[in-house]
Amino acid sequence: MDEPAEIGRRVQRLRAHRGLTQRQLAEPSYTPAYISTLEAGKVRPSETALRFLADRLGTSFEELCTGRPAHLATELRLALTDAQRELATGSAEQAAVAYRRLLTDAEHLELPAEQAEALLGLGECALETGQLDNARRHFEAAERLLGDEPLPRRARAVRGRAVAHLLAGELRYACYLLEATIDELNGSGLADPEALVLLYAAIIGPYIDMGAHARAAHAAGLALALAPQVDDPALVAGMHRQVARTFLAEGRTADADASLAKAQTIYRQLRLRTDLAHCHWMRGYVQAQDGELGLAEQELRTARDMLTAKRAVLFAAQVEVELADVLRRLGRLDEAAELLTALLELGDQHGAVHAGGAHRLLGLISEERGDADAAEEHYVLALGLLERSGASGDLADLCRLLGDLLRRGGRTEAALDAYRTGLGHRAAPGTTTLGPAPAAPSFLQR
Repeated sequence: MDEPAEIGRRVQRLRAHRGLTQRQLAEPSYTPAYISTLEAGKVRPSETALRFLADRLGTSFEELCTGRPAHLATELRLALTDAQRELATGSAEQAAVAYRRLLTDAEHLELPAEQAEALLGLGECALETGQLDNARRHFEAAERLLGDEPLPRRARAVRGRAVAHLLAGELRYACYLLEATIDELNGSGLADPEALVLLYAAIIGPYIDMGAHARAAHAAGLALALAPQVDDPALVAGMHRQVARTFLAEGRTADADASLAKAQTIYRQLRLRTDLAHCHWMRGYVQAQDGELGLAEQELRTARDMLTAKRAVLFAAQVEVELADVLRRLGRLDEAAELLTALLELGDQHGAVHAGGAHRLLGLISEERGDADAAEEHYVLALGLLERSGASGDLADLCRLLGDLLRRGGRTEAALDAYRTGLGHRAAPGTTTLGPAPAAPSFLQR
């Protein structure tokens, strides 16, 4: 809302334009003296008074308060919806062009909520195209704009920041952001079900990558319990997609596949192509774990082709790590190595976890080809990347592979060191050094 002096001048201008006296404008609810004082900028009118005056002056409450025609804000919101649809069904790059234009428009109109929405959209576009630093900046800017809003309104920005850190391999910090926000929500009396489902679903991935399976299962259980209170079908689908990871970690492949099928059905109905691609990706991973390598290859290629068509470079490259593992297990070593080499040429954009996974697979391929030196080099590179990210479960397995390689080469002491490192990462299965896990919402504890 503008300052009283600006509002007063606007009321006076509109009154004169419509040929009304102060008495005609004021009655029957107010006095001419009040209108005179208001037009002089000496009083801040209440919302009730402004709504009365807007009706008498033939304008909108918003335009009287801000000087902005109401239709401009409405048109901007509709355009933001169109940009969101473009991101979901078309190209992230084209969506980003639209979001940048809309951000400029929202800044010009001084609409902070719409500015934040445009920044959130730009952050999602940057995640798809692998521009993780830009994504973090956009989400941080959105969070600052929403700083005075209730915490549930800021949940999407926090989740976006956490995902950017996760994709960059910064698992521990991603968990910290999400856990701190969940605790604040549950402790503030603002335990909004949609915000909590969004955050619980987001934290499952980093928990599993860190080997904190008990925490992941707990978060999945809370998300499932809250899901009936959520109206957004895309949010429910995303929750099912993440919950599938906990089922898979527990060896419940049928439950994981059923959860993914629910998500796929919703994504098809909503035509959310990137999210649907992620479902194909996850189903391919489930099938690979179940030994159905031919089906896994089909699902992973479908996911990669869909993501490539949307120019989601980062996600497409990460799918190729899973696809390369399937190809290796099918005995197609050259194809697998070619995929992994191309992924590593992307540099730091793919994040430490997937880069570590690529080096681990190249190590296995080198071993199968009888090149122990190359295998050791890849395992050591993978070890450094995964230690930096805190991916405890993967670290333990990698240390075992390196230890076995060194032992077969007669380097017993070095092998023992590798095994000890791996045991250290598996000393407390299902836990991390993150501190106490977030408490459940009070309305689920009754």
